[in-house]
Amino acid sequence: MLKQIQTTILDEVISWRRHFHANPELSYEEHETSDYIYKILSALPRLEVTRPTGTSVMAVLKGTKNSAEKPYTIAFRADIDALPIEEETELECKSKNPGVMHACGHDAHAAMLLGAANILSEKKTAINGEIRFIFQHAEEVLPGGAQELVKKGVMEGVDLAFALHVTPYERTGTICLRDGVFCAAADDFEIKIIGQGGHASTPELTIDPLMIGAEMTTNIQSIVSRKISTLKAPVISITQFHAGSALNVIPEYAEIGGTIRSLHSDSRVKAREYLEQIVKGVADAHGARYELTWHLGYPAVVNDQTAVNISRAVMGEIFEEEQVIIVDDPMFGTEDFSAFSEIVPASMQFLGVHSDELGQAYPLHHPKFKIDEGALEYGVRYFVGIADKLCGRNQQLKRSGGLTPS
Repeated sequence: MLKQIQTTILDEVISWRRHFHANPELSYEEHETSDYIYKILSALPRLEVTRPTGTSVMAVLKGTKNSAEKPYTIAFRADIDALPIEEETELECKSKNPGVMHACGHDAHAAMLLGAANILSEKKTAINGEIRFIFQHAEEVLPGGAQELVKKGVMEGVDLAFALHVTPYERTGTICLRDGVFCAAADDFEIKIIGQGGHASTPELTIDPLMIGAEMTTNIQSIVSRKISTLKAPVISITQFHAGSALNVIPEYAEIGGTIRSLHSDSRVKAREYLEQIVKGVADAHGARYELTWHLGYPAVVNDQTAVNISRAVMGEIFEEEQVIIVDDPMFGTEDFSAFSEIVPASMQFLGVHSDELGQAYPLHHPKFKIDEGALEYGVRYFVGIADKLCGRNQQLKRSGGLTPS
């Protein structure tokens, strides 16, 4: 059985991943990708396959095993969209779509979940409960596909939700585990300062938006250092400052942009309130007007302890103890899996995908980002292991080797 899985399912998982990587599609444009996934899942007669939105897919496996134990309904999620990045790798499966690349590992996420769906669909009679395989669109762009799917009802009746995200910072054969806050909430802002332009030789006749913007930029940093406890302090970064086009002209307006990343809901709200106070106060002090626009992002992903304990138990059956890395600190990146974790107990963890053969480990969202395809098996086994724990498949997972029936 192990050999059969290795030569069929795992080879297919790699093939699927390469197809996704070569044919990336941007958020809300995942038409070919979702059609491809739908076709694969529809070929498995034990699954009920639907299209919750035009570019997403959900497959449902309803077990027929009779058991006195409580039947669980669990959800597995993989995101499927790519990024607007020109790929700079030399892979054979390099992106065929100019300016679009799977630089965040969503191709691997989708392939691993397809592998798990394939394996689990063969075990319908051994499953007590329901498994939902969610292939989600538009993780990378607000308002996010997860929120849309929640509104479509894909999480109704779900007891627990699980997801993996690849990380190039850890090696293949390792997995990262974290309880509590997993990643940050993100809120972006744009400030337009409207002053009064004039000649650079007579600044006293102007309302200089550059000077006002510089003052705002400096004062905004006091939010973290002086307004919010260091135990809950967010990260606030000014990332854009645009003004003027001539060296001898004080411009009419200046534009500032940036982002707030927060781990705590109360500090998230306070940071926005303080920023608004600063912008208004500085503008008023200089007689300028302003326009402040917020782009409220995803909430923080919070891993539920019960769901994490299930993840931990499954990891213990797949990985050696030293291969399970306990993560002390959350990351300040964002993930719209938070739309799921807000309403059901959930666990999202990092899967290591780097090897020496790849050379330098490039970060997520980098044009040279690559993964070790040998890591895909671990992701497949993780999802199958979760199903084993919660839906009573009575399948044994061994540290050495692959999936074998007991």
